[in-house]
Amino acid sequence: MSNEELLRRYEAGGGRLAAANAEGLAVVPALHAAVLTSMDSRIDVFALFGLALGEVHVLRNAGGVVTDDVVRSLTISQRKLQTRDVLLVQHSDCGLASFTDDDFSEELSEEVGMRRPWRTHAFADPVVNVRRGMARLRHDPFLRPGTIVRGFVLDVERFTLDEVFVSGPGGSPNGAARRRRPPSHPARPGRWSTRGSRTRTPA
Repeated sequence: MSNEELLRRYEAGGGRLAAANAEGLAVVPALHAAVLTSMDSRIDVFALFGLALGEVHVLRNAGGVVTDDVVRSLTISQRKLQTRDVLLVQHSDCGLASFTDDDFSEELSEEVGMRRPWRTHAFADPVVNVRRGMARLRHDPFLRPGTIVRGFVLDVERFTLDEVFVSGPGGSPNGAARRRRPPSHPARPGRWSTRGSRTRTPA
């Protein structure tokens, strides 16, 4: 039923709207940045950062975790489509924090009769997990040298961002150090950069 509803909406005008929105856009993202975040359906990446279509690459998976496939996509994004910066956003109340990899593996193997060949990448603390993902991206040999990687944890109740540092500001071990609050009024598309500050002027 869900698939049928999606196709019904496509036929009701979704396809035409998508074509109109993409008209004239270049393949290369205008802000030369990529955002990695969770597949959580509550998170609207474009609204969160005031983005317009065609400005960034958006990569999503369960938890917004840095996996081998994420590195593959980011490498192609950088080497072939001219992106540079990477913004990593995980969030509170994440489903991946509600179970362990071992528990999930046992449940799944009991149901299907075999062990899965992949990891869930479940985690207990999104701050620790963001820090781990940032460290991996900063040291990955296939991403471009000098890639700027910044990480955040999104509070999905207040929609505030806490910035995470690999070693904390000034070498402090504290991971989440700086909170960024949403603007008091809605941002128009393209007014807010992926760094969360007003760096572009209105059209």
